[in-house]
Amino acid sequence: MLEGKTIVLGVTGSIAAYKAVDIANQLSRAGVKVDVVMTKEATKFVAPLSFRALTGRAAVIDMFDASSEFNITHISLAGAANVVVIAPATANIIAKLAAGIADDVLSCTVLATKAPVVIAPAMDVNMYENPVTQENVSKLKERGFIFVGPRFGKLASGKEGLGRLANTEEIIGVISQVLGRSGYVPGSFADRHAVVTAGSTQEFIDPVRIITNRSSGKMGYALAEAARDRGAKVTLITGPTLLTKPVGVEVIDVCTAEEMFQAVKNAVPRADVLIMAAAVADYRPKSTAKEKIKKKGIGLTLELERTRDILKEVEGDFIRVGFAAESENMVENATQKLQQKKLDLIVANDITAKDSGFGADSNRVTIIDKGGKVDSLPLLPKREVADKILDKIAALLAKRSKK
Repeated sequence: MLEGKTIVLGVTGSIAAYKAVDIANQLSRAGVKVDVVMTKEATKFVAPLSFRALTGRAAVIDMFDASSEFNITHISLAGAANVVVIAPATANIIAKLAAGIADDVLSCTVLATKAPVVIAPAMDVNMYENPVTQENVSKLKERGFIFVGPRFGKLASGKEGLGRLANTEEIIGVISQVLGRSGYVPGSFADRHAVVTAGSTQEFIDPVRIITNRSSGKMGYALAEAARDRGAKVTLITGPTLLTKPVGVEVIDVCTAEEMFQAVKNAVPRADVLIMAAAVADYRPKSTAKEKIKKKGIGLTLELERTRDILKEVEGDFIRVGFAAESENMVENATQKLQQKKLDLIVANDITAKDSGFGADSNRVTIIDKGGKVDSLPLLPKREVADKILDKIAALLAKRSKK
Protein backbone atom coordinates (compact mmCIF):
# COMPACT_ATOMS: atom_id res chain seq x y z
CA MET A 1 0.00 0.00 0.00
CA LEU A 2 3.00 2.32 0.40
CA GLU A 3 4.32 1.68 -3.09
CA GLY A 4 4.21 4.69 -5.39
CA LYS A 5 3.50 7.21 -2.63
CA THR A 6 5.56 10.33 -1.99
CA ILE A 7 6.65 11.02 1.58
CA VAL A 8 8.60 14.00 2.83
CA LEU A 9 10.77 12.90 5.76
CA GLY A 10 11.84 15.79 7.96
CA VAL A 11 14.91 15.20 10.13
CA THR A 12 15.83 17.59 12.94
CA GLY A 13 18.80 18.01 15.28
CA SER A 14 18.24 15.18 17.73
CA ILE A 15 20.67 12.45 18.71
CA ALA A 16 18.00 10.10 17.33
CA ALA A 17 18.55 11.50 13.82
CA TYR A 18 20.52 8.37 12.90
CA LYS A 19 17.30 6.35 13.24
CA ALA A 20 15.78 8.40 10.42
CA VAL A 21 18.22 6.62 8.10
CA ASP A 22 16.47 3.33 8.84
CA ILE A 23 13.04 4.94 8.33
CA ALA A 24 14.13 6.28 4.93
CA ASN A 25 15.59 2.89 4.02
CA GLN A 26 12.47 0.93 4.96
CA LEU A 27 10.19 3.35 3.12
CA SER A 28 12.36 3.25 0.01
CA ARG A 29 12.40 -0.55 0.04
CA ALA A 30 8.59 -0.45 0.17
CA GLY A 31 8.54 1.52 -3.09
CA VAL A 32 8.06 4.97 -1.59
CA LYS A 33 9.54 8.09 -3.17
CA VAL A 34 11.26 9.64 -0.15
CA ASP A 35 12.30 13.29 -0.12
CA VAL A 36 14.41 14.00 2.95
CA VAL A 37 14.42 17.53 4.37
CA MET A 38 17.06 18.20 7.02
CA THR A 39 17.56 21.11 9.35
CA LYS A 40 21.15 22.33 9.49
CA GLU A 41 21.37 21.01 13.05
CA ALA A 42 20.42 17.54 11.83
CA THR A 43 23.48 17.44 9.56
CA LYS A 44 25.65 17.53 12.69
CA PHE A 45 24.29 14.12 13.67
CA VAL A 46 23.93 12.33 10.32
CA ALA A 47 25.36 12.97 6.87
CA PRO A 48 22.99 13.95 4.03
CA LEU A 49 24.89 11.49 1.82
CA SER A 50 23.46 8.60 3.87
CA PHE A 51 19.95 9.51 2.78
CA ARG A 52 20.97 10.01 -0.84
CA ALA A 53 22.57 6.57 -0.93
CA LEU A 54 19.37 4.93 0.33
CA THR A 55 16.68 6.97 -1.40
CA GLY A 56 18.50 7.90 -4.60
CA ARG A 57 17.54 11.52 -3.98
CA ALA A 58 19.58 14.37 -2.51
CA ALA A 59 18.53 15.55 0.93
CA VAL A 60 17.24 19.12 0.95
CA ILE A 61 18.88 21.39 3.52
CA ASP A 62 18.86 24.91 2.12
CA MET A 63 15.67 26.53 0.90
CA PHE A 64 17.72 28.28 -1.77
CA ASP A 65 19.89 25.32 -2.77
CA ALA A 66 20.65 25.89 -6.45
CA SER A 67 21.50 22.20 -6.95
CA SER A 68 17.99 21.10 -5.98
CA GLU A 69 15.76 19.77 -8.73
CA PHE A 70 12.86 21.66 -7.16
CA ASN A 71 11.68 25.11 -8.08
CA ILE A 72 10.78 27.01 -4.90
CA THR A 73 11.77 23.92 -2.94
CA HIS A 74 9.41 24.02 0.01
CA ILE A 75 6.35 24.68 -2.18
CA SER A 76 7.24 21.85 -4.56
CA LEU A 77 7.87 19.42 -1.74
CA ALA A 78 4.70 20.44 0.08
CA GLY A 79 2.57 19.94 -3.01
CA ALA A 80 4.07 16.58 -3.98
CA ALA A 81 3.78 14.93 -0.56
CA ASN A 82 1.11 12.39 0.32
CA VAL A 83 2.34 12.55 3.91
CA VAL A 84 4.91 14.70 5.70
CA VAL A 85 6.72 12.95 8.55
CA ILE A 86 9.08 14.60 11.04
CA ALA A 87 11.19 11.94 12.73
CA PRO A 88 12.85 12.80 14.97
CA ALA A 89 11.06 16.01 15.95
CA THR A 90 12.78 18.22 18.52
CA ALA A 91 11.09 20.58 20.95
CA ASN A 92 12.36 23.39 18.72
CA ILE A 93 10.50 22.31 15.55
CA ILE A 94 7.36 21.57 17.58
CA ALA A 95 7.50 25.10 19.04
CA LYS A 96 8.03 26.66 15.61
CA LEU A 97 5.07 24.87 14.08
CA ALA A 98 2.81 25.64 17.04
CA ALA A 99 3.70 29.33 16.68
CA GLY A 100 3.43 29.28 12.88
CA ILE A 101 7.07 30.25 12.42
CA ALA A 102 8.59 29.35 9.04
CA ASP A 103 12.31 30.14 9.03
CA ASP A 104 13.85 27.05 7.44
CA VAL A 105 13.00 24.66 4.62
CA LEU A 106 11.36 22.09 6.91
CA SER A 107 9.03 24.47 8.77
CA CYS A 108 8.17 26.19 5.46
CA THR A 109 7.33 22.82 3.87
CA VAL A 110 5.07 21.78 6.74
CA LEU A 111 3.20 25.08 6.76
CA ALA A 112 2.78 24.98 2.97
CA THR A 113 1.46 21.42 2.69
CA LYS A 114 -2.13 20.21 2.66
CA ALA A 115 -0.97 16.64 3.28
CA PRO A 116 -1.33 14.97 6.70
CA VAL A 117 1.63 15.64 9.01
CA VAL A 118 3.00 12.96 11.34
CA ILE A 119 5.32 14.03 14.15
CA ALA A 120 7.55 11.62 16.08
CA PRO A 121 9.12 13.52 19.02
CA ALA A 122 12.54 12.67 20.42
CA MET A 123 14.08 14.74 23.21
CA ASP A 124 15.07 14.73 26.87
CA VAL A 125 12.27 13.82 29.27
CA ASN A 126 12.43 17.21 31.02
CA MET A 127 12.06 19.00 27.69
CA TYR A 128 9.17 16.83 26.62
CA GLU A 129 7.31 17.12 29.92
CA ASN A 130 7.89 20.88 30.18
CA PRO A 131 4.48 22.63 30.22
CA VAL A 132 5.52 24.79 27.24
CA THR A 133 6.26 21.71 25.10
CA GLN A 134 3.07 20.02 26.23
CA GLU A 135 1.06 23.12 25.33
CA ASN A 136 2.68 23.18 21.88
CA VAL A 137 1.94 19.48 21.35
CA SER A 138 -1.69 20.05 22.35
CA LYS A 139 -2.00 22.96 19.92
CA LEU A 140 -0.69 20.87 17.04
CA LYS A 141 -2.95 17.93 17.88
CA GLU A 142 -5.94 20.28 17.90
CA ARG A 143 -4.91 21.43 14.40
CA GLY A 144 -4.87 17.85 13.10
CA PHE A 145 -1.18 16.96 13.41
CA ILE A 146 -0.70 13.27 14.20
CA PHE A 147 1.77 12.27 16.93
CA VAL A 148 3.48 8.92 17.36
CA GLY A 149 5.47 8.50 20.55
CA PRO A 150 7.64 9.37 22.27
CA ARG A 151 8.37 6.15 24.10
CA PHE A 152 9.72 5.47 27.57
CA GLY A 153 13.33 4.36 27.88
CA LYS A 154 16.94 5.33 28.47
CA LEU A 155 17.82 8.71 26.97
CA ALA A 156 21.05 10.28 25.73
CA SER A 157 21.33 12.22 29.01
CA GLY A 158 21.44 8.94 30.91
CA LYS A 159 18.00 9.50 32.40
CA GLU A 160 15.02 7.24 31.89
CA GLY A 161 11.67 8.62 30.86
CA LEU A 162 9.45 9.65 27.97
CA GLY A 163 11.54 10.96 25.13
CA ARG A 164 12.78 8.08 22.98
CA LEU A 165 11.86 8.09 19.31
CA ALA A 166 9.17 5.53 18.44
CA ASN A 167 10.58 2.53 16.58
CA THR A 168 10.65 2.37 12.80
CA GLU A 169 7.85 -0.22 12.52
CA GLU A 170 5.56 1.92 14.66
CA ILE A 171 6.22 5.06 12.65
CA ILE A 172 5.69 3.30 9.32
CA GLY A 173 2.53 1.69 10.69
CA VAL A 174 1.12 5.13 11.50
CA ILE A 175 2.14 6.42 8.05
CA SER A 176 0.29 3.50 6.44
CA GLN A 177 -2.78 4.17 8.56
CA VAL A 178 -2.75 7.87 7.67
CA LEU A 179 -2.45 7.10 3.95
CA GLY A 180 -5.41 4.74 4.15
CA ARG A 181 -7.61 7.18 6.04
CA SER A 182 -6.70 9.95 3.63
CA GLY A 183 -7.97 7.90 0.69
CA TYR A 184 -4.55 7.48 -0.94
CA VAL A 185 -4.85 3.69 -1.23
CA PRO A 186 -7.09 1.61 -3.50
CA GLY A 187 -9.97 -0.24 -1.87
CA SER A 188 -10.06 2.30 0.93
CA PHE A 189 -11.75 1.28 4.17
CA ALA A 190 -11.83 4.85 5.49
CA ASP A 191 -14.70 5.30 7.98
CA ARG A 192 -15.16 1.51 8.13
CA HIS A 193 -14.79 -0.65 11.22
CA ALA A 194 -13.29 -4.11 10.81
CA VAL A 195 -13.31 -6.70 13.58
CA VAL A 196 -10.66 -9.38 13.04
CA THR A 197 -9.97 -12.45 15.14
CA ALA A 198 -6.61 -14.22 15.19
CA GLY A 199 -4.63 -17.03 16.75
CA SER A 200 -5.81 -20.07 18.65
CA THR A 201 -7.91 -20.37 21.77
CA GLN A 202 -6.88 -22.37 24.83
CA GLU A 203 -9.27 -24.55 26.83
CA PHE A 204 -8.00 -25.61 30.24
CA ILE A 205 -7.92 -29.21 31.41
CA ASP A 206 -6.31 -28.20 34.69
CA PRO A 207 -4.20 -25.17 35.77
CA VAL A 208 -1.27 -26.24 33.56
CA ARG A 209 -2.71 -28.31 30.71
CA ILE A 210 -4.72 -27.03 27.78
CA ILE A 211 -6.48 -28.07 24.58
CA THR A 212 -5.35 -25.85 21.72
CA ASN A 213 -4.13 -25.96 18.12
CA ARG A 214 -1.16 -24.88 15.97
CA SER A 215 -2.48 -21.52 14.75
CA SER A 216 0.25 -18.86 14.89
CA GLY A 217 -2.09 -15.91 14.37
CA LYS A 218 -0.07 -14.64 11.40
CA MET A 219 -2.99 -14.60 8.97
CA GLY A 220 -5.25 -12.68 11.33
CA TYR A 221 -2.53 -10.17 12.18
CA ALA A 222 -1.82 -9.66 8.47
CA LEU A 223 -5.52 -8.97 7.89
CA ALA A 224 -5.63 -6.49 10.77
CA GLU A 225 -2.60 -4.61 9.44
CA ALA A 226 -3.92 -4.64 5.87
CA ALA A 227 -7.29 -3.26 6.98
CA ARG A 228 -5.53 -0.61 9.04
CA ASP A 229 -3.44 0.39 6.03
CA ARG A 230 -6.63 0.92 4.04
CA GLY A 231 -7.86 3.38 6.64
CA ALA A 232 -10.17 1.14 8.68
CA LYS A 233 -10.66 1.36 12.38
CA VAL A 234 -9.58 -2.14 13.37
CA THR A 235 -10.39 -4.20 16.43
CA LEU A 236 -8.13 -7.24 16.65
CA ILE A 237 -9.37 -9.93 19.02
CA THR A 238 -6.49 -12.32 19.51
CA GLY A 239 -5.79 -15.53 21.29
CA PRO A 240 -2.29 -16.08 22.75
CA THR A 241 0.46 -15.63 20.12
CA LEU A 242 4.16 -14.79 19.95
CA LEU A 243 3.50 -11.94 17.50
CA THR A 244 4.10 -8.24 18.03
CA LYS A 245 0.85 -6.32 18.40
CA PRO A 246 0.08 -4.24 15.28
CA VAL A 247 0.44 -0.46 15.57
CA GLY A 248 -2.70 1.64 15.19
CA VAL A 249 -5.04 -1.23 16.00
CA GLU A 250 -7.25 -1.81 19.05
CA VAL A 251 -6.05 -5.15 20.42
CA ILE A 252 -8.19 -7.25 22.75
CA ASP A 253 -6.41 -10.26 24.27
CA VAL A 254 -8.47 -13.34 25.03
CA CYS A 255 -7.66 -16.92 25.90
CA THR A 256 -10.69 -19.21 25.70
CA ALA A 257 -13.38 -19.64 23.05
CA GLU A 258 -15.95 -18.20 25.43
CA GLU A 259 -13.81 -15.10 26.00
CA MET A 260 -13.44 -14.67 22.25
CA PHE A 261 -17.19 -15.02 21.79
CA GLN A 262 -17.90 -12.32 24.36
CA ALA A 263 -15.28 -9.98 22.88
CA VAL A 264 -16.65 -10.43 19.35
CA LYS A 265 -20.22 -9.98 20.58
CA ASN A 266 -19.25 -6.69 22.22
CA ALA A 267 -17.35 -5.43 19.16
CA VAL A 268 -19.65 -6.25 16.22
CA PRO A 269 -22.56 -3.86 16.93
CA ARG A 270 -20.40 -1.06 15.51
CA ALA A 271 -18.66 -3.16 12.82
CA ASP A 272 -18.94 -3.16 9.03
CA VAL A 273 -17.15 -6.49 8.67
CA LEU A 274 -16.20 -9.44 10.87
CA ILE A 275 -13.26 -11.57 9.72
CA MET A 276 -12.97 -14.74 11.78
CA ALA A 277 -9.40 -15.82 11.07
CA ALA A 278 -8.91 -17.31 14.54
CA ALA A 279 -8.71 -21.07 14.96
CA VAL A 280 -11.26 -21.41 17.73
CA ALA A 281 -11.30 -24.69 19.64
CA ASP A 282 -14.37 -26.76 18.71
CA TYR A 283 -14.36 -28.58 22.05
CA ARG A 284 -13.43 -27.87 25.66
CA PRO A 285 -13.32 -30.02 28.80
CA LYS A 286 -16.76 -30.21 30.40
CA SER A 287 -15.09 -29.41 33.70
CA THR A 288 -11.68 -27.99 34.58
CA ALA A 289 -9.73 -29.51 37.47
CA LYS A 290 -8.84 -26.94 40.13
CA GLU A 291 -5.57 -28.71 40.89
CA LYS A 292 -3.01 -30.28 38.57
CA ILE A 293 -4.15 -33.77 37.62
CA LYS A 294 -1.62 -36.33 38.88
CA LYS A 295 -0.46 -39.21 36.75
CA LYS A 296 -2.16 -42.42 37.79
CA GLY A 297 -3.32 -45.53 36.06
CA ILE A 298 -2.60 -46.12 32.39
CA GLY A 299 -4.72 -43.42 30.81
CA LEU A 300 -6.95 -40.39 31.24
CA THR A 301 -10.47 -39.93 29.94
CA LEU A 302 -11.73 -36.41 29.30
CA GLU A 303 -15.37 -35.53 28.73
CA LEU A 304 -15.58 -32.73 26.17
CA GLU A 305 -18.36 -30.38 25.16
CA ARG A 306 -18.85 -28.12 22.17
CA THR A 307 -17.74 -24.49 22.35
CA ARG A 308 -19.88 -21.71 20.90
CA ASP A 309 -19.99 -21.26 17.13
CA ILE A 310 -19.08 -17.58 17.10
CA LEU A 311 -19.87 -16.81 13.46
CA LYS A 312 -23.20 -18.55 13.72
CA GLU A 313 -24.27 -16.98 17.01
CA VAL A 314 -23.26 -13.32 16.81
CA GLU A 315 -25.92 -11.09 15.32
CA GLY A 316 -25.69 -7.89 13.32
CA ASP A 317 -25.81 -6.32 9.88
CA PHE A 318 -22.19 -6.73 8.84
CA ILE A 319 -20.21 -8.67 6.26
CA ARG A 320 -19.19 -12.08 7.59
CA VAL A 321 -15.96 -13.75 6.52
CA GLY A 322 -14.93 -17.16 7.79
CA PHE A 323 -11.94 -19.46 7.40
CA ALA A 324 -11.90 -23.19 6.79
CA ALA A 325 -8.79 -25.26 7.47
CA GLU A 326 -9.41 -28.52 5.65
CA SER A 327 -7.47 -31.74 5.16
CA GLU A 328 -9.77 -33.20 2.48
CA ASN A 329 -12.53 -32.13 0.07
CA MET A 330 -11.53 -28.55 0.73
CA VAL A 331 -13.92 -26.69 -1.60
CA GLU A 332 -16.90 -28.91 -0.81
CA ASN A 333 -16.42 -28.71 2.97
CA ALA A 334 -15.74 -24.97 2.91
CA THR A 335 -18.82 -24.31 0.78
CA GLN A 336 -20.97 -26.28 3.20
CA LYS A 337 -19.58 -24.24 6.09
CA LEU A 338 -20.26 -20.99 4.21
CA GLN A 339 -23.89 -21.96 3.67
CA GLN A 340 -24.50 -23.26 7.20
CA LYS A 341 -23.13 -20.09 8.81
CA LYS A 342 -24.65 -17.73 6.21
CA LEU A 343 -21.30 -16.17 5.36
CA ASP A 344 -20.53 -13.67 2.62
CA LEU A 345 -17.07 -15.16 2.00
CA ILE A 346 -15.07 -18.11 3.20
CA VAL A 347 -11.31 -18.57 2.88
CA ALA A 348 -10.25 -22.21 2.67
CA ASN A 349 -6.78 -23.63 2.89
CA ASP A 350 -5.37 -27.15 2.74
CA ILE A 351 -3.67 -27.81 6.07
CA THR A 352 -1.80 -30.80 4.60
CA ALA A 353 0.27 -28.48 2.38
CA LYS A 354 3.81 -28.07 3.71
CA ASP A 355 4.43 -24.61 2.28
CA SER A 356 1.41 -22.82 3.74
CA GLY A 357 -1.03 -22.70 6.61
CA PHE A 358 -0.29 -22.95 10.32
CA GLY A 359 2.95 -21.28 11.34
CA ALA A 360 4.06 -20.46 7.78
CA ASP A 361 4.62 -16.95 6.44
CA SER A 362 2.77 -17.82 3.23
CA ASN A 363 -0.60 -19.27 2.38
CA ARG A 364 -2.27 -20.95 -0.57
CA VAL A 365 -5.99 -20.27 -0.25
CA THR A 366 -9.26 -20.56 -2.12
CA ILE A 367 -11.85 -17.82 -1.62
CA ILE A 368 -15.50 -18.76 -2.11
CA ASP A 369 -18.39 -16.30 -2.08
CA LYS A 370 -22.04 -16.98 -1.29
CA GLY A 371 -22.83 -16.93 -5.00
CA GLY A 372 -20.62 -19.99 -5.44
CA LYS A 373 -17.74 -18.26 -7.20
CA VAL A 374 -14.45 -20.04 -6.43
CA ASP A 375 -11.17 -18.12 -6.66
CA SER A 376 -8.03 -20.20 -6.06
CA LEU A 377 -4.95 -18.12 -5.33
CA PRO A 378 -1.33 -19.20 -5.83
CA LEU A 379 1.10 -19.44 -2.92
CA LEU A 380 1.50 -15.88 -1.59
CA PRO A 381 2.88 -14.16 1.52
CA LYS A 382 0.12 -13.89 4.10
CA ARG A 383 0.09 -10.10 3.80
CA GLU A 384 -0.64 -10.40 0.07
CA VAL A 385 -3.34 -12.95 0.80
CA ALA A 386 -4.83 -10.47 3.25
CA ASP A 387 -4.97 -7.79 0.55
CA LYS A 388 -6.66 -10.20 -1.88
CA ILE A 389 -9.31 -10.96 0.75
CA LEU A 390 -9.81 -7.26 1.50
CA ASP A 391 -10.21 -6.51 -2.21
CA LYS A 392 -13.23 -8.82 -2.23
CA ILE A 393 -14.60 -7.33 1.00
CA ALA A 394 -14.18 -3.83 -0.45
CA ALA A 395 -16.28 -4.85 -3.45
CA LEU A 396 -19.01 -6.17 -1.13
CA LEU A 397 -18.96 -2.95 0.90
CA ALA A 398 -19.26 -0.92 -2.31
CA LYS A 399 -22.34 -2.93 -3.34
CA ARG A 400 -23.93 -2.32 0.04
CA SER A 401 -23.29 1.41 -0.22
CA LYS A 402 -25.17 1.56 -3.53
CA LYS A 403 -28.32 0.01 -2.06
